[in-house]
This record gives sequence, C-alpha cells and structure tokens, in this order.
Amino acid sequence: MRGTTEAGTRSRGVRAVTLDSADGPLSALLSEPTGEPPRAAVVALHGGGMRAGYFDGTAHPDLSLLTLGARLGYTVLAVDRPGYGRSAERFPDGRSLEEQTATVRSAIEEFAAGHVTGAGVLLLGHSYGGKLALSTVAASAPDPVIAVDVSGCGRRPAVGPDEAAGGARGLRGRRLNWGPSQLYSPGAVGSSAYIVAPVPPREREDMANWERRSEELLPRIRVPVRLTFAEYEAWWRHTDEDLADLRERLSRAPRVVLDRLPGAGHNISLGLAARTYHLRAFAFLEESLRMRRLARPSVGAARGGGS
Repeated sequence: MRGTTEAGTRSRGVRAVTLDSADGPLSALLSEPTGEPPRAAVVALHGGGMRAGYFDGTAHPDLSLLTLGARLGYTVLAVDRPGYGRSAERFPDGRSLEEQTATVRSAIEEFAAGHVTGAGVLLLGHSYGGKLALSTVAASAPDPVIAVDVSGCGRRPAVGPDEAAGGARGLRGRRLNWGPSQLYSPGAVGSSAYIVAPVPPREREDMANWERRSEELLPRIRVPVRLTFAEYEAWWRHTDEDLADLRERLSRAPRVVLDRLPGAGHNISLGLAARTYHLRAFAFLEESLRMRRLARPSVGAARGGGS
C-alpha cells in the first residue's frame, strides 16, 4: 500500500492510499488509531454509484465510520471498488461480481500482510458492496476476515427489473436512495456530490440478478453475518417473511443477526442514524471476536488438562 495525494474532502485523520490487488491498484481511504495497535480492523465496500468517501461523511462529525473507528481503536479501510476511483479508467465498463470478488479477496490479503489488523477483520458492505461482501466470504472467508456486516441489501427486490438495474432517476431515485430529507443533517445530500460516481454498465447488469445468485451464495457462508435494514429502505423487501427467508438461507453461518434501524434511509452511513449503525457494527465485531475466542479450546483443554 502506498500513500497518494488524490484530492477530495476528507475528515481529519483520514488519508487517501493506494491498495494493490490482483486487478491492479485500487484507491482507498484509511484511518488508524494513534498511540496503540488496533483492536481489530474494518474493510468497507461502498454501494453502486458511490465511492469510498461514503464511509467518511463530512456533513456532520458523527457521520464518518473512518474517524469513529480510529477513535475506538480500530483500523478502518474504505476501498473504491473495481470500476470506481483510480480503477475507473482501467475498467470503464466495470467488473462483474465474480471478478470484483477475486479482486477484493486479494486486496484484503495484501492489506493484512502490510498492516496490523489486530484480532481480525470485519468486512462491511453497503448495497452492492453488501452483495460483494457476502460473495467474498462465500465458501471460505479470506484471512483474516472473521465476520460480515451488511446494510442496504436484502435478497428480494422491492422494485421492478429496470429500477433494480439502477434505472431509477430524479425524484424516484432520490426517494429510493435517500428517503425523507429529515433523516439527514442540513446539506448532507448536497455535500455528498463529491463521492457520487457513475454506475459501470457491467455492474448494472449484475444488479437485477442478485435474487437468483444469492440462492447459491448465502448457504455457503460460514462466518457470522449481520444485516441491517433502514426503516425507510425502499430498494429491498424486508418484511418478517423476507427476514426469515434470509435467516433460513444463511444456514451455515454460526450466527445471523437481522437488525432494523429506525429513522434511517437506504444511505444509512450518510444520515443522522449513521453513528448508531456504525456503533452497532463495531459491537458486532467485538461480539464476533469474543465468540471466536470462546470457540477455541483453552490451553489446559488442548493438553488434556483439568481437575
């Protein structure tokens, strides 16, 4: 990983970096705790039409996942997915979900090889980034990922095929992506313009196929999973029946947490509920770390010790 001078509005303590991957260099944002090694790390993947800055909302000090994580003792890396940021010129049509999965796996392993990640990594994804996070850990999670946290992504779409492929525009698109304006601090929508990017064509093609693809991927996941649905989530169905379907399909995950977030729209990490969601994500990481420690045999048990 190398430092970069890429311009952009960032919170204090957040720096732009370049991450090596099997697909070539990816731009990213990095925030690290000062004065002590990290407790653990979070690798965050943005949704369609956004960039890594989605996780560093600057409209209000409470919005940034990156700065909150560093204050709590975690390293946070938000990656521009393939087809965005530095790789947009190299992949103007974007990359398929399978291709992005291979890229993210190699990028995580490269990051972990060059940075202290503490007790493990939480892979956190929003919207299309949530699909990518789930795909990345299906069958076998890349070392050192121990859990997955997803927001703004279900299994059954609540919109038609054209809109599911990213076709919503104007007021309709604003309602789907943002929800009521009172969910955001003044100027939040306008100040997010610098993190918005075109959705690559190949990614659009993938969007409408998720319900079918998830049937194959979800039963293969073997790490703890948490999925959060905003109160005003409009892209995805999230009735009790839909959540029961998700839980049933995540049959091999050792733990499945299905959460609802009041007072939030699809773009959770840019709204007034962002801090609540981010704190819950870090709590889920801590719970996953504790469960992992409890699952390991004690030294005495491993050696046949005991009273």
